[in-house]
Amino acid sequence: MKTILLIEDDKILRENTEELLEISGYQVFTAANGKIGIASAIEKLPDLIVCDIMMPEVDGYGVLEALSSEESTLHIPFIFLSAITEHKSIRKGMDLGADDYLTKPFEEEELISAIESRMAKAKLLHDINVNKKEQVGDPDEIGNLNQLKNYFDDNGEVIKINEGNTIYQEGIRSTNVYLILKGVVKCHTMDQDGKELITSLYHADDFLGFTSLMNNVVNQETATALEPVELASISKEQLLQIVSENHTIPLELMALLSDNISDIKHQLLQMAYSSVRKKTAQTLLQFAEIMNNDASEPIRISRADLASVAGIATESLIRTLSGFKKEGLIEIEGRNIRIKELKVLKYVT
Repeated sequence: MKTILLIEDDKILRENTEELLEISGYQVFTAANGKIGIASAIEKLPDLIVCDIMMPEVDGYGVLEALSSEESTLHIPFIFLSAITEHKSIRKGMDLGADDYLTKPFEEEELISAIESRMAKAKLLHDINVNKKEQVGDPDEIGNLNQLKNYFDDNGEVIKINEGNTIYQEGIRSTNVYLILKGVVKCHTMDQDGKELITSLYHADDFLGFTSLMNNVVNQETATALEPVELASISKEQLLQIVSENHTIPLELMALLSDNISDIKHQLLQMAYSSVRKKTAQTLLQFAEIMNNDASEPIRISRADLASVAGIATESLIRTLSGFKKEGLIEIEGRNIRIKELKVLKYVT
């Protein structure tokens, strides 16, 4: 039998509500004020708590805060029952972590429905947590993106791509997704005039090909190796099966794709509103971060690729690089560019 702790200072309401809950099949403990309620919750560990707000000793907000700080009572579903109907008070209760807020007077069905709903939700969360614990204990289970990367390492087919070669092509359906083990990859597309636009850069430990995850969706961009690249490849069917069997992976993938979209948005804003000097400086810093662990190491990259990321004409980029060289900000030796004044480049306008 499920247990409920009812914390209510109004004696008549407390007894009537207790009777209602017992008729509905619950075992009920009661407390006449917040202080007694806190002690009773810690001792009894009920399956759910129904609590008034305006009470002597400790009010309902204080009860919830106290129980939220205890590991044993932290996850017990908590329903406020109060005559206070102001939005500010309701919002305060929910912000503190209450699961529901019912106003007095309430219908019997309303209270029972709220309790049943919160009980069901608590059971679902408990089952999910149990599954997560089981997954952690099973080395074959995949519970987060790091474990997914380990799966690529252990089960993926290792593919080596030479500099300048294409990994997948825009408009073509791919059957695989990748984890980059070594090297740098550019993703790019063509505008209506046939000009290449680099949409993103990826390096070791990044996923690749996830933007066209569904089998019936063609690639939205082309992926090309900027230097010798090693990839671990698995089929989309394998990945979709992993995603379908895990509750955490889809959320982490959504967060990852959201970060990628934010990066692209930032790049577009830079291309639209920054000066040529600032676009060039920021692109150099971006390539330095992706291609080298040490920003002082030379960047070996074509001028066309730099210009594509910066969103400027190659001729404009070359002139700007020459200016940076004269100012002592960079050194240029063939295709290699070495940043000499990292801090100054960051503040170029």
